[in-house]
Amino acid sequence: MAEKKTLAQEISKGIIKENPTLVMLLGMCPTLAVTTQAMNGIGMGLATTFVLLGSNIVISALRKVIPDKVRIPAFIVIIASFVTLIGFLLEGFVPSLYDSLGIYLTLITVNCIIFGRAEMFASKNGVIASACDAVGMGLGFTMALFLMGSVREIIGAGQWMGLSIPVLHDNPMLLFIMPAGGFFTLGMIIAITNKLSRKKPPKEIVCGGCEGCPMAENCGKGGSNE
Repeated sequence: MAEKKTLAQEISKGIIKENPTLVMLLGMCPTLAVTTQAMNGIGMGLATTFVLLGSNIVISALRKVIPDKVRIPAFIVIIASFVTLIGFLLEGFVPSLYDSLGIYLTLITVNCIIFGRAEMFASKNGVIASACDAVGMGLGFTMALFLMGSVREIIGAGQWMGLSIPVLHDNPMLLFIMPAGGFFTLGMIIAITNKLSRKKPPKEIVCGGCEGCPMAENCGKGGSNE
């Protein structure tokens, strides 16, 4: 249970071990759609984190009050309220980002990352643990989108965060800012992530003897205890 874990573990799991995009493969629609630029990735990631944090806290605080039969409609109303709020904030203070994210900002309401954490975590754990879970998952999602947006923007547009890259600016690979480039970039990043996170097997296997071992007959030691 979440109560047995430290707050640091609750946060770090979403960034690395249970990254919602690179490990759990959730939220693919905004991941592929808005990451043509690094700034769009940051904006979508932080907006999702805001909604995830707010909804997790409210759902966790009301988990004993919301009847089980109407929990899903209640979750949707809570999530939609925070999506509406972040939409108003972006439209008022960062209109260019609001226009870039477009309909995908509204679709945060049905983002499987947010609804999944509400159903699987916030509705079963305390407010503090749910807040930490939201921060970790949100940061992991933001980092994945920022990384994808950076790769696609640098290679596909020859620039990064508005700064031109001399070598690539004149000869950009436009494929990377197209849908096919998004799938390719995502696949490569996931492959690299899996490669780096894969644990190496131990160099030596310590044998405790063949007696009671289910693999004794197939063991190269021929059933001996040496």
